[in-house]
Amino acid sequence: MKIFVERGITHLDLHGIKHRDVSTEILDFTYQNQTSLPLIIICGNSNKMIEIASLVLTKEGIEFSLPRFGIIRIERV
Repeated sequence: MKIFVERGITHLDLHGIKHRDVSTEILDFTYQNQTSLPLIIICGNSNKMIEIASLVLTKEGIEFSLPRFGIIRIERV
């Protein structure tokens, strides 16, 4: 997992994270950085990673968009 800021937006890169750890990493990242919205989560080309991320955010009631394949933009917590 890699967290970085690019163009003033905080990013979480999920490359190298195991599917079983994705939910925890996303929620920790989101709640720790909720004062810096929007946030970006980079899922890459894994449909499974995108599905897991989308499900956990939806379950928590976190508003997000998918501006392009493999990228999730958190809009509101």
